[in-house]
Amino acid sequence: MFKKLKGLAVIALISLIPTFLIWLPFFLKASSFWNIPLPQNGMATIVANYDGPLYIVVAKSLYAADIIKKMVPFSLPVEYYAAHFPLFPLLIKPLAAALGFPYSMLAVTVLGSILATYFFYKFTCLYFSSKDALWLTFVFSILPARWLVVRSVGSPEPLFIAAIIASLFYFRKEKYWLAGIWGAVAQLTKSPGILLFAAYFLALTIPNVKRVALEGFAKIFSVNKIIKFLPVFLIPISLLGIFVLYKIRLNDFFAYFHSGDNIHLFFPPFQIFNYSASWVGTFWLEEIIFVYLLGVIGFQKLIQQKKHVLAWFVGVFFTTTLFVSHRDLIRYSLPIVPFLIIAYGDTIVKKEFKFAMLLLVIPIYLFSLAYISQNTMPISDWAPLL
Repeated sequence: MFKKLKGLAVIALISLIPTFLIWLPFFLKASSFWNIPLPQNGMATIVANYDGPLYIVVAKSLYAADIIKKMVPFSLPVEYYAAHFPLFPLLIKPLAAALGFPYSMLAVTVLGSILATYFFYKFTCLYFSSKDALWLTFVFSILPARWLVVRSVGSPEPLFIAAIIASLFYFRKEKYWLAGIWGAVAQLTKSPGILLFAAYFLALTIPNVKRVALEGFAKIFSVNKIIKFLPVFLIPISLLGIFVLYKIRLNDFFAYFHSGDNIHLFFPPFQIFNYSASWVGTFWLEEIIFVYLLGVIGFQKLIQQKKHVLAWFVGVFFTTTLFVSHRDLIRYSLPIVPFLIIAYGDTIVKKEFKFAMLLLVIPIYLFSLAYISQNTMPISDWAPLL
């Protein structure tokens, strides 16, 4: 028991320490770090980072249009908040009585980060020794730097990614009820959760298409087998529940699709290189090619390693990123990062990579400070959000 608790404490510290180190210069109101100028707003800089305050609005209003119109210090239409799914703000609300909404939001983010780190470690232990799994977990806690950023500000991504890892972990162990429940948690947190259901559906059907043709549907997909897999339908059912909620609160079943410029999928693929697109706005995009490169090679590695369920999820999710036209592509790609780390795990545990990480820790930290210091929403009056 003590050994297990000690292990959990180590996992929690791996998650917490990088975040606290990111917070420290802001908490101390340092004017600069490593010559990087920092704002003098203290922790207000952390809680003002996009899109945290928007989730506070949802937590306080629960999508009630009249409340949003009265309290919001932002010039955004009510429908815009339908792009912010309900579970993260619903978790913020109970803690707000003790911590206030801004710090309740950070607390939920930090707890989601610990959960993501915990399930990543459990998942990694299926393929690596506990020592190597612990190192991979440390790498996961800070790489890519964009992941460290979203873990250090008010963000639903940590809970979303924790739920995805947990769902895939239990799906691989054929515990389909737990896979379905955690999949529903992912779906209630962010809209791309439906891609998890798509991956499960393909993983369960495509490999059996040839067998169905030869042996018949009834033999391959017996009633008992279909019943066993039914819990994964909790994912689309939870999405349907969100749309029903929008119908009740916003009087629009399809409010998510009417939320404005929030769905950044465009045809043909690779529209991110259209520098005139509203969410791109730059031609400095060469690193995007390396994001694609790491994704497609990682996907192939998962296939070669016969990690088929992970390969289906990474393949489905990675394919959608090819149609994303948004400068922040790495954030959109974060849900596949845990599984790419597993795919590249044999390289990451090598001594050469560990030496490289000693160097990379510095730019990861500096990037995170610079990004957080500049990625803030302009909030002139905090009173409605407290």
